Amino acid sequence: MRILIIANGKEPSSGLLGSLHSACDRFIAADGGGNVAIRMGYTPDVVIGDLDSFRHMDVYHGNLIREPDQETNDLEKALSFAKKKQADRVDVVGATGERLDHTLKNLSVMQQFDPCFNQLAFFDDRLFSRIIPRDFSLSLPPKHLVSLFPLSGKVEGIITDGLRYPLRDESLENGRRDGSSNETLKGDIRIRHRTGALLFITAITDQLL
Repeated sequence: MRILIIANGKEPSSGLLGSLHSACDRFIAADGGGNVAIRMGYTPDVVIGDLDSFRHMDVYHGNLIREPDQETNDLEKALSFAKKKQADRVDVVGATGERLDHTLKNLSVMQQFDPCFNQLAFFDDRLFSRIIPRDFSLSLPPKHLVSLFPLSGKVEGIITDGLRYPLRDESLENGRRDGSSNETLKGDIRIRHRTGALLFITAITDQLL
């Protein structure tokens, strides 16, 4: 099952939301993300959260789930729901872009829930982001943006093929070295790493949607 979640961060374009919505099996709004969805003409199957931000109680006729627990944010609640529904792929829009503290929190949530799904990815209008498995391959256009970030603090044993600035059994570490603003050579890439959570960020292509 493929689930799309909309959170209450930067609003996606109608094109991005439409493409992801057309491919999903269920559409979940994390609290205030439901306001964005309804304003853009989409009705979520589920609105979940503490519901302190959702403003359409009077017109919404889907599944409304109130979870007041303040130890988890609304995206965590939505991802927990997706896990219970045995989703194998989860796409998230609106998880970044408005407040830096919320963006950092949601990246932490991504790391927390990534083992629960075959793919958990964040989308905005320019970028696709996900934690990649230990051995990861993808075909992208030549000279295509690729950035690597050590989400777990440090990632060791990174080997890359097909990138302009290769890594050869090297480490990335917060505050010391990152892998931002790399690019593909001919297009096909392979990235391996030994330890840690490695965040892969690239410019969106149709194949990633």
